Amino acid sequence: MSLIDTYGRRINYLRLSVTDRCNMRCSYCMPEEGVEKLSHCEMLSYEDLLRISAEAVAAGIEKIRVTGGEPLVRKGIVEFLARLAALPGLKELVLTTNGLLLKEMAQGLKEAGVQRLNVSLDSLKPETFAAITRGGELQRVLDGLDEAERVGFPPHKINVVVMRGVNDDEILDFAALTLKRPYAVRFIEYMPTSGDADWRDLTVPGAEIRERIARVYTIEESTNSERSGPSKNFQIQGAPGSLGIITAMTGHFCDGCNRLRVTASGVAKGCLFSGAGVDLKPVLATGDDELLGKEIRRIVAAKPGRHEVTDEGVETKPFAMSRVGG
Repeated sequence: MSLIDTYGRRINYLRLSVTDRCNMRCSYCMPEEGVEKLSHCEMLSYEDLLRISAEAVAAGIEKIRVTGGEPLVRKGIVEFLARLAALPGLKELVLTTNGLLLKEMAQGLKEAGVQRLNVSLDSLKPETFAAITRGGELQRVLDGLDEAERVGFPPHKINVVVMRGVNDDEILDFAALTLKRPYAVRFIEYMPTSGDADWRDLTVPGAEIRERIARVYTIEESTNSERSGPSKNFQIQGAPGSLGIITAMTGHFCDGCNRLRVTASGVAKGCLFSGAGVDLKPVLATGDDELLGKEIRRIVAAKPGRHEVTDEGVETKPFAMSRVGG
């Protein structure tokens, strides 16, 4: 079965947030003081998250990315991931993490059935990393990457949110990583999730990122897989790794968007910027999984054609990325 929205896009990718908690305070994700945490009763149980996932897969979802907040801080996450990996019809289970707990948990994640890791890593300089994350320790993340490789994970995807005047001086350093390791480094344009009026000053356009790399290296185009995200991929000639750019602001990829989001509180969103979303808790409370499946298909059908963030005169309401699964 396939999930097709009203714009003819095949929706086969679910980003599933399991918690709003995080052990970092990244500047682009939440305010320094953090955000008001969901209460225990507001957060979906693992059983409900599994029910949503099972109905989504039955409807046509093939790939699930588990996110947070930081998913590894939720108690029982490894056991939940093992249950998720066992869902009939699920072709790909991946997890996004900031890597702080990866060294200790990599073996368990691999045994649970997680197939690939996406690691958020916005600087290779300890001081800059600590500033962006408000106290994060870079070496712990690097040690986690090494341990995950050791236990058998395939080459990691490294996600870099590029911010002008903050870490854009490291674009070439990240590109050079792919000459040494088979990492897939993804540069992400800064997005105005915090509602800041001067967000354009921080955004480094994807075209500029690519141009900076092309000045130094010979680059070659590469293609995306059917279930991959919106990255425009390429690689340095002869490099074992690859590069990609996610142009959410300057060249939105809405016409090819294949994803659905569900937050840790049970709100389904067809678009990161689509406002309040649809609360699935009332449907979950009925215990009727057939009705849940119908609601998922209805949400997909109502998925907007594109976001309007970059349109003239549009004001973005601030929200914490930790609440919507990154």
